[in-house]
Amino acid sequence: MRGALRLVRFRAAAGGGPRLGLEEAPGGDLVDLSMAEPELPRSMREFLEIGPRGLELAQRALESGQHRVPRATAQLLAPVGDPEKVICVGLNYHDHCQEQAVKVPKEPIIFSKFPSAITGPFDDIVHPQDTSVGSLEAAALEHVLGFTVANDVSARDWQKRNGRQWLLSKTFDTFCPLGPAIVTREGVPDVHNLWIRCSVNGQRMQDSNTRHLIFGVPTLVSWVSR
Repeated sequence: MRGALRLVRFRAAAGGGPRLGLEEAPGGDLVDLSMAEPELPRSMREFLEIGPRGLELAQRALESGQHRVPRATAQLLAPVGDPEKVICVGLNYHDHCQEQAVKVPKEPIIFSKFPSAITGPFDDIVHPQDTSVGSLEAAALEHVLGFTVANDVSARDWQKRNGRQWLLSKTFDTFCPLGPAIVTREGVPDVHNLWIRCSVNGQRMQDSNTRHLIFGVPTLVSWVSR
């Protein structure tokens, strides 16, 4: 039986293009999947489209004990760098609605980010020249394979401009740090009981749990798939 996998994309110390890899453990060294299985694509999206066979090859590479890359020598990238869509859900935590003094929505509030907003999990967030108010929200997003973490960065002043719609305020370049890993569903026993926190410059800004979700994962998958 296949165990949980922590799928990542990274760039080696010598440079070059993005490579597929696995984390041995959270924050641990990496397995260079591109070296272990050279026939696999370098795009995470294309890798996931292979289906179970790709995961079997990844499991084999993990168990081989070879092709290890020290974590300190690699730059972790967003685990998915070329998505066709970035679908997000707004105001989906009871405590966040209380924080914002807004009513709990009766149906999911869906918005999107441009793919150009995606950046690595430890990359700098670039502050746009024409905004002065920043806000960060950490949110767990589901992928058909498993789960990763995205930082839903917002320019609050822009949310009050441009007809008060959200798109521009949330989709400046680098406003969607992603990762570091995609954790396959075997590693997440209960997606509705996960602590989720956000710190800015070492200061805790948000501290919540996915049990406070207004609309759970099955509801959201059904909603956005209509």
